[in-house]
Amino acid sequence: MQKEGKVVPLAAAIDRGGRTPLPCLPVLLLQVRDKAALQLRQGLQDLFDNADDTLFEMADKAFDRYDQHLYFEAMRDLRLKRKSIERGFLDTFHDTFARIGQPDPLAHLAEPGSLRSKAQRERAAAMEGMVGRVLSRDGIALQQLGLRLQALLDRPLHEQHNPLGPAALCGYFLDAGRNLGVGLRVKLVLLKLFERYVLRDADILYADANQLLAAAGVLPELQPAPRRRAEDRRLRTRRGPLSQGQDVGADAAGQAYFASLQTLLAPLRGQFAPRLQAVAAAQPISTADLIRLLSHLQHYVPATHEADDFELGQQLEQLLLRVSVRSGTRRRIAVDDEDVINLIGLVFAFIQRDDNLPASLRALLARLHIPLLKVALLDKGLFSRASHPGRRLINEIAGAAIGWACGSEGLRDSLHLRVECTVQRLLNDFAEDTGLFVELLDEFLASNQEERRRNELLEQRTRDAEEGRARALQARHQVQQVLNQRLRGRVLPLVVVQMLVQAWSQVLQLAWLKQGEASQGWRDALQTVDALLASITPGHEPQALLQQVPGLLKALRDGLASVALDSAATREFFLQLEQLHLHACAGTELPAGHDKPFAEVLVDEDIVLAMPEEPACAPLQFADGQAATLQHVQRLRIGSWVEVMDDGEPLRCKLVAHVGSHDRLVFANRTGMKVREWNSTALAQALHRGDVRMLDDGLLFERALEAVLDGLRQPWVQ
Repeated sequence: MQKEGKVVPLAAAIDRGGRTPLPCLPVLLLQVRDKAALQLRQGLQDLFDNADDTLFEMADKAFDRYDQHLYFEAMRDLRLKRKSIERGFLDTFHDTFARIGQPDPLAHLAEPGSLRSKAQRERAAAMEGMVGRVLSRDGIALQQLGLRLQALLDRPLHEQHNPLGPAALCGYFLDAGRNLGVGLRVKLVLLKLFERYVLRDADILYADANQLLAAAGVLPELQPAPRRRAEDRRLRTRRGPLSQGQDVGADAAGQAYFASLQTLLAPLRGQFAPRLQAVAAAQPISTADLIRLLSHLQHYVPATHEADDFELGQQLEQLLLRVSVRSGTRRRIAVDDEDVINLIGLVFAFIQRDDNLPASLRALLARLHIPLLKVALLDKGLFSRASHPGRRLINEIAGAAIGWACGSEGLRDSLHLRVECTVQRLLNDFAEDTGLFVELLDEFLASNQEERRRNELLEQRTRDAEEGRARALQARHQVQQVLNQRLRGRVLPLVVVQMLVQAWSQVLQLAWLKQGEASQGWRDALQTVDALLASITPGHEPQALLQQVPGLLKALRDGLASVALDSAATREFFLQLEQLHLHACAGTELPAGHDKPFAEVLVDEDIVLAMPEEPACAPLQFADGQAATLQHVQRLRIGSWVEVMDDGEPLRCKLVAHVGSHDRLVFANRTGMKVREWNSTALAQALHRGDVRMLDDGLLFERALEAVLDGLRQPWVQ
């Protein structure tokens, strides 16, 4: 059969037997298909949006590195193939619909039962469980859909051949993910996510399809199956507006606090929204009417990328003129309301100037001017309560986004999109129900919690790596010290010196790192060094040496084995050590023929062990003002943010580790990845030059309000 390439409207019914395939689909069936495809596409997008977090959490909980690597590789593979899987799913969905009513439209998805591997059997068992749960919940709606499809097609349609059945949907997903390079465990996880984000809304899928067919006259007499859940959960859970009995904004503490500020705000009256002529004769509009005017303006707030010629005072003045003309009475804003407008205006003016925030965040927060103004008009507790949801939402958004990349790359990350969605939701939906701020705050905290935990985990790994590196450096210095104490200034066989510096130093470092300087393992490793040096010193009593050598050789072999020294090199060393012991017993000079293997060397320089390159910074001489900068750097806390002025776009990073023993300050970006490293001196110098600046990551609303009030208290404010 030639695969359908175009959709052609049904001109006439083809009545040549129920087994004759249709050349095209009925228009009504195409409508069912397309509506279902939209919902399935949304479900798949939700699946992939959450798969990354799920796999990361599993990697975090994994006990061994192999499992961690497995999940991290799965995350990478899923990101790369996400689009192709979505496209493959929908292509298979459309292809199956095109062959609906044929003998076995899903045969290409089936696996021969006899040829199934263990992995395939486990996957099939998981699928059967998923399908069973959907059928137990939504079986009635699915049966009704099957009956309507049979009536529309005028031919039998078995339940397993329904292209919207749960088995078919699972088949599309497995078929689309066939080339996904992940193991069985990850595939089972993805199936679980498919059930959670796609199959969970099967009742809506079936109800919409049944409703569409019934409205078109296909078996309208069938009683609709009971819906498992409301179509709009948000409307169900949304808090209703505050009742009059609650006296909106009657927080006594908030009212009292705001009243104490009005003396400071008095000089600003008439500046933000100029009053009409004959003010005395003008009637103030009520707060409720003012809020309605603001709600009207709220829908015209320009987007962040548009030219901002939206000036709130001017817009309000124009609306007041219209109200005055229509009512025939001059209207003005009440004094208390004008004070609120002025105070909120100053707070947002501070936010727009605050360069501690990324420019993209300032642009987004500026769009919340009107919603937050309405909150302040309704509830003066915004100014006095740190726990106020409007205040907390601003603070949480600013705190989460302080480390945003300032360029265009940061505009499409998940956090930026969440903030954008939150802002747009307030502009679209906020009227007078301040409970929406509570709802959005809860949603933002919940969505941000996983990202914050992930970032903290990566920061901890960075911190552990840096501390491990510092301990390794400390161990190296300690081993260098003890070797120099024992070898410096002595003439020793070259083979012994090389073994101690190149191999036994590793044994010493391992003992110091694992067990510590006070451990028996560290003392035993040092004792072995002393015993080795003593054993090759000429003049030994043969009997005494013979008693010491077996224990020495065993200690040497065990230690070298622990650092996996090459067996050939080990064997060669012990052969030469045997000759040295014979020479020590004889107390004579080495024969001429053995000069090369037993060459001696004077250790006249400090031993320096090989180590990856360390960051270094020469000490700097500071003037008094610069020394204060150094003291400020030394008081930095973990979590402090800085902005680095690179040649390109500014880089924001925070202090995640301060390795005191080596005076190293390690900074990571918002995702926990190490991006910069300084010692205290170098960072102080960079701060003094202006290459780096400290960021104030304190609570945004509190900083803004405090700065505004400090400004109003200055004597020059008129």
